[in-house]
Parts: sequence; structure tokens; C-alpha cells
Amino acid sequence: MTRSYSEFRLGWPVLVASSLGVAFGASPIPYNSLGPFTRPITEEFGWGRGEFQLAILWFTIAVVCVVPVIGALADRYGVRRMALLTLALFGISFASLAFTPASIGVFYLLWFVTGLVGGGSTPVTWTRAINSWYVENRGLALAITLLGTGITAAFLPAIAIWLIGHFGWRRAFIGVSLLPLAVALPIAIAWFREPGDRARVAAGAAPAPRIESGVTLREAVRNYRFWVMIVSILLVATGIGGTITNLVPLLQDRGFTALDAGKIAGAVGISIMFGRVFAGFLMDRFWAPGVVFPMLVLPAIACLILMNHGLGASAAILAAALVGFASGAETDLVAYLSARYFGLRHYGRIYGAQYAVFGFASGIAPPLFGAVYDRTGSYDAILVTAAIAFGIGAALLLTMGKYPTFSSD
Repeated sequence: MTRSYSEFRLGWPVLVASSLGVAFGASPIPYNSLGPFTRPITEEFGWGRGEFQLAILWFTIAVVCVVPVIGALADRYGVRRMALLTLALFGISFASLAFTPASIGVFYLLWFVTGLVGGGSTPVTWTRAINSWYVENRGLALAITLLGTGITAAFLPAIAIWLIGHFGWRRAFIGVSLLPLAVALPIAIAWFREPGDRARVAAGAAPAPRIESGVTLREAVRNYRFWVMIVSILLVATGIGGTITNLVPLLQDRGFTALDAGKIAGAVGISIMFGRVFAGFLMDRFWAPGVVFPMLVLPAIACLILMNHGLGASAAILAAALVGFASGAETDLVAYLSARYFGLRHYGRIYGAQYAVFGFASGIAPPLFGAVYDRTGSYDAILVTAAIAFGIGAALLLTMGKYPTFSSD
């Protein structure tokens, strides 16, 4: 089958802006910076790792609350306004973490506010535009957009560790906040545009309103596929989120230096990018659940590798790559399946609900992994549990069935 790539000729500015918005928004930056900040802050304030990483749960609770609302507002009023505003607020609020006092309660509050005001800069808003700009190459376009999370995961741990080592953890928070404020926001202002009639956009005219097909949120929740996705996301995202955020301290426990652990963790980001493009390319051509099933089983192998207390550098890099490869496929899959099985009529609401579960799982996982470590002095028990969750979550997707078709009514 011949496939046209003309959509990229018209939509590349939106694609670039969306990818950077995802990369430096509220999805990857908190989770990939949490590991490097864990030891310096807990050692200064005397907090436990589980206690410290509970902050990401408060952040996630706020994101879970606000994302469906932002998705509904984007469906009704457009995504540009929501994306730009929340991206700016995320950068400012993340910088405020530099002023954390020796109070765990205030620390949690700052993370909660960051999620509340910046939660709209998650992929819910950016992928809403991409799903409307791209139809024939939707899987690949989503993969490129969500490459942003892989880019961030590849370099942020090492950058954060470098900033902490040279300027202290407080100024490091401010340094990281410049990514959304000084890089992503200006490009989004210049290039991120509402989805609409692409011919009118190419001609320089204002986009015309576009009628989207699909089901409503109420109809979606009555469909078993909606709940299959919920359970699968919950299981897989919990395992991936806990493994990634605890990878740096886990590797330090295995004898790696902080900088070496950060570099190894960067392999997660690189493999996220490969996994995302690979999955997106194949999902445009084959049945998506079948494409990603073997990819989502890979982190179970990584968990078994990480249980080796005599872990070497090569094995550590392999484990990080396996987790990242699966993470890349999973995040892309949620956006893709939301559009293919439920359409675009209420995409913001439906994907917002699915992403809320993804966010909740990613938020509860870090303190869960940390709490197990604090109680047992090892990550082994939670790694075994995560390996089982990966297998079940991947298998559930095979029950999704064929794609439905929608009328434009």
C-alpha cells in the first residue's frame, strides 16, 4: 500500500512545537528529575526515600484532577490557549521547588500546586492537535510528538546531576525550569496552531471549524475496551514509573557513582525514542495491541536483571533500555488507541480520563517502590511484583478486538 507523507509538509511546525511541549512539560520533567534529586534532598533533611518520593503522588493527584478538565476545555475552546498557559505555569511552579524548606508538608504542597497549574502541559493537549492534523500517518506523528519524553529521559538525569553537583539542588530546580520557559514556550507560541482545515492554514487563512467523528465519553465508559485500557495502563505504568524514578538510587546502591547512574538512566530516554518510533510506524500498518504486546513484556526481563546485586554496567544499560523501549510504546499506544477505538469527538475527555489513570499509576509507583526499599532495604520484592504486572497488563490488550468505524454524525 502506497502511503502519502504530505501531511508532514503542512503540519511539521505543529509537530515540532508539540514534541517540545511534551518534552519539557509536566509529563517527563518531574518523573525524570525525581531520581537525581532523591539523595541530596533526603540526606540534607533526613527524609526517607519513600517519604521523599511520595511528593510525586501529590503532584499526580493534582494532574489527575485537572487533566480531564483541561481535555474538556480543549475539546470545546481549542488546545492552543490551554497548552501555552499551562506550559508557562508549569515552568514557574517547578522553579518554586527551589525554595523548599525543611518541611515535608510544604514540599508536598509545592508539588501539588505544580501539578494543578501545569497539568495541562501533559500530552493530552499536544496530542489533541496532532490527532486532528494527521490521519493517514497518525501513529508515526504521535510517535514523533511523544519522542519528547524520550529526549528528556535521555539527558535530564545527567543534566540534573551536573547542576546539583555544581550549583546545589536548589539552583538545579531553577535550571531545569528553563527548559519549558526558555525553550518550549517560545517555539509553541510561534508554531503551535489549532487543528482545522489544513488547506486553509496552508493558504494563510484562519482554520475552519472541523466536525470530528467518534463516541462521547459516556458511550466510551460503557464499552469494555475502555476498562481494559484502564487496567492495562494501571499495571504497566505502575511498573514502568516505579522502575524509572528509582533507577538512579537503585544503581547507586549497586555501587555506581551518581554521575554514572545518571548516564545509565539516560539509556531509558534513548530507548524510549526508538520504541516510540518503532511502535508508531508499525501501528499505522498493523493491529496496535499485537504490535506492542511483546514490547510491554520486555521490562519484566529488566526487573529480573536489576535484581542482580552484582550488576555490571552492560547489564544495567540493557535493563534501562528494555524499560525505556516499553515505555515508549506504552505512552504512544494510549493516545493512539483512544483515537482509534473511540474517535475524536470527545478525544480530550476520553484520553484525559485514560491519561489520568496513567498519571495516577506513575505517581503512586515511586513512593511504593521507595516504601518497599525503606521497609526491606532492597528493591527485590517490588521488582518481582512489577514483572508480574507487566505480563498481565500486556496480555489484557490482546482482548481489544478490531477497530470500530465512526460516522461524521
